[in-house]
Amino acid sequence: MDKAFWHERWQRREIGFHQQRIHSQLLRVWPKLGLPQETAVFVPLAGKSRDMVWLATQGHRVIGVELSDVAVREFFGEGGQVPNRSSAGAFEISSAGPFELYCGDFFELDADVLKDVVAVYDRAALIALPPGMRAYYAETLARIVPREAIIFLIAIDYPEGEISGPPFPVSRDEVQRLYGDTFEIEVLETRDGLADSDNLKKRGVTRLEETAYLLRRRA
Repeated sequence: MDKAFWHERWQRREIGFHQQRIHSQLLRVWPKLGLPQETAVFVPLAGKSRDMVWLATQGHRVIGVELSDVAVREFFGEGGQVPNRSSAGAFEISSAGPFELYCGDFFELDADVLKDVVAVYDRAALIALPPGMRAYYAETLARIVPREAIIFLIAIDYPEGEISGPPFPVSRDEVQRLYGDTFEIEVLETRDGLADSDNLKKRGVTRLEETAYLLRRRA
């Protein structure tokens, strides 16, 4: 992961990837998963996503990991919360209410942090990574989350070469290559996402397919 790239994006406020509204597929599909309240959900490469707030309104504890301290501070600031801060290894931890955000490198996160997680919500992590890093990301995620945890993944696909990512296109075939040996993969919903993606339209994307997947560990 190019840490300097992401730190610079946040410092310069080049955060067109940040969405002010709750993701529509999260709103439609997540409630159908039937996850119990008061269970923990892990959000990798969390940014300051408003989706985390929505997950908390559904009764979940939210554990996130985010490289940028700017994003972490703004998440709590915009929510009117003053978090408790502590340190553990390479991470600074900010906690308030149902939220616990680890500021640091996802690839250094210990599995013990996620031992109570029942689900992963990945809307912006996989598609933020260049092709050469995705297999390592998928392997790491599978290693650090509990075997029983499900993964709710939202990936986008657009014509190759129309823009320079991130976000990068991740096809169904690639999701299968990355996760198929370890997880059963179910396509929950596919939609035309271009109408809701002003930033990508302005950058030149002409077609955008958005697909929600449910991943369950193979026996």
